[in-house]
Amino acid sequence: MSAEDQPEELGGEAPLLSHLIELRTRLLRMVAVILVLFVAMAPFANQLFTLVAEPLMAKLPEGTSMIATQVASPFLTPFKMAMVGAIFLAMPWVLYQAWAFIAPGLYQQEKRFAIPMLISSIILFYAGVAFAYFVVFPLMFGFFTAVAPEGVEVMTDINSYLNFVIALFFAFGMAFEVPIATVLVVWAGITTPEALGKKRAYVLIGAFVLGMLLTPPDIISQTLLAVPVYILYEAGIVMARILVPDSKQVEEQQAEG
Repeated sequence: MSAEDQPEELGGEAPLLSHLIELRTRLLRMVAVILVLFVAMAPFANQLFTLVAEPLMAKLPEGTSMIATQVASPFLTPFKMAMVGAIFLAMPWVLYQAWAFIAPGLYQQEKRFAIPMLISSIILFYAGVAFAYFVVFPLMFGFFTAVAPEGVEVMTDINSYLNFVIALFFAFGMAFEVPIATVLVVWAGITTPEALGKKRAYVLIGAFVLGMLLTPPDIISQTLLAVPVYILYEAGIVMARILVPDSKQVEEQQAEG
């Protein structure tokens, strides 16, 4: 094994205490950036909530609005939105700190592989959030308000709404990480692109089951999650063939065997 393929040394046999101090430092840096972003966003908490609530507000019947069923909700819910927004914005920094903590123990070839994976995972997560906000929410809320029984006014509680959309943001953000997960299992030698291609039918069914579990019980939102997951699965197979060239050799060896 060449020197280039060796993991970087952390000053010899670094004691456990040194690792714990390094971990604490990284965690403090994460928290510090999140708090700075929260302080910067807090004065605009109401505007942030209005922006997030826009997909529902645009679909509510004329003359109706959102409501607050708890005494402190009008004050606390926007600040909760600001904190969640700070975490979302700080995600690249949080992932970088995690990367910086584990990087010294990786081989050089693992670093070259991990960096594009890290960047791609961040982009895909934000793409999933944007897809939920701009595509899923308008269709889903339009469907919900349209099927309300006659005589029922749709007036959603602001705290319940925020919890609902946060869950969907994370659901779609994580669902869009499918290509990264696909590449990682191939890179780890667990499977090959060819084997993954043979599981397409199962993945399609699993995507709809995932949509059923992570989204409200309507066919629109379930489909809007399942279809991108399946497309991203196919994209992951293509990425695995490109980024993990050894997988082709494994496939040829299995075919010969």
